[in-house]
Amino acid sequence: MLATTPRAATAERWLAVGRSQDPDPAMAGREAASEALEHADARLLIVFCSDRYRLDELLAGINERSGGIPLIGCSTAGEIAADGPGDAGVVVTAIGGEGFTVRTASAEGASARLREAGAEVALAASELEPEAHRILLLLTDGLAGDQQEIVRGAYGVLGAEVPLVGGCAGDDLRMEATHQLSGDRVLTDAVVAAALSSTAPFGIGVRHGWRKVGEPMLVTRSAENRVFELDDEPALDVYLERLEAPPETHADGAAFTRFALTHPLGLSRRTGEEQVRLVAEASFDDRSLGCIAEVPEGGLAWFMEGDAGSVLDATDAACGDALAGLGGRPPLGLLAFDCIARRGVLGDAGIVSEVARVERHADGAPIAGFYTYGEIARRRGVSGFHNQTLVVLALG
Repeated sequence: MLATTPRAATAERWLAVGRSQDPDPAMAGREAASEALEHADARLLIVFCSDRYRLDELLAGINERSGGIPLIGCSTAGEIAADGPGDAGVVVTAIGGEGFTVRTASAEGASARLREAGAEVALAASELEPEAHRILLLLTDGLAGDQQEIVRGAYGVLGAEVPLVGGCAGDDLRMEATHQLSGDRVLTDAVVAAALSSTAPFGIGVRHGWRKVGEPMLVTRSAENRVFELDDEPALDVYLERLEAPPETHADGAAFTRFALTHPLGLSRRTGEEQVRLVAEASFDDRSLGCIAEVPEGGLAWFMEGDAGSVLDATDAACGDALAGLGGRPPLGLLAFDCIARRGVLGDAGIVSEVARVERHADGAPIAGFYTYGEIARRRGVSGFHNQTLVVLALG
């Protein structure tokens, strides 16, 4: 389903962010949208919100205020804005003014056709005006299966010329169901996208801040995103033993997930940089590990760890890389897609510090974002799905 940006009298290029934590969903939607809509020529609204709201009422409030401006969004595991991180609220980003063209798209039933869903929404980019700079912003259901397949589908349509960026929706770590937003519709098991073309550049930064722990292991048996054996031993047993996991993680699924948030799996890549995989859950019956994305059989893997210092250093590096992509232009704003596992490492005080760092890099420009179940950033090559990583998009 495609939507196009209505033409209106234009102002200078701009990005603005509104936030509300009003418990009433319609009121919260109206408040956040009103704050974000600084001008009458918005091209796109991006909504990050808690699923504690009745999302249909939240969207009704936003659309009542905006008059139906093209909109994508998703539920979160926490929201980010310049005044800090938060939960149980809504953050609305508006992009508008001269030099932007926007098309939005959605694909439903994604879990049964991940690659096809990625390709379907990528077709929105073919509707764009041929400006010098283009990007595809993807928001997906992180519980739908191997997210790398969505990236492969989009890449198959767009090739290497159009970068991909975005994140996987959350549900406050319940791991039950996430929601995607498109126009006035609340979806699940879906992919939503906004294709943007711009007369000014986009910049993307991707950093994780995790370090290898111990010796490498061979993934001796896996299937898609499930790891059954490491070094010919049951994967769960190896994970618990080598990481000296606390006793409660050996039989309690919730305790295991909390522990695994800060102990990801690193995969060897030809570039020499490890690709991080979130270990989302474990089967105590077949002793396997469930990851958010594919773990190839026959590859090398490591357990990884991080601390507040390494994670915050990665925040600075990701912001710096994103801003470098603007070629010296000041940013209109920054969007941050931050893995919920990094939040687990930093703690409540640490995430306040992290958002403050992003704001300092923005140098007065607005910031917005959310805590994700996985991050998307493809600047080169077909690979573009990440876990336990910070992805920053800078708009010039």
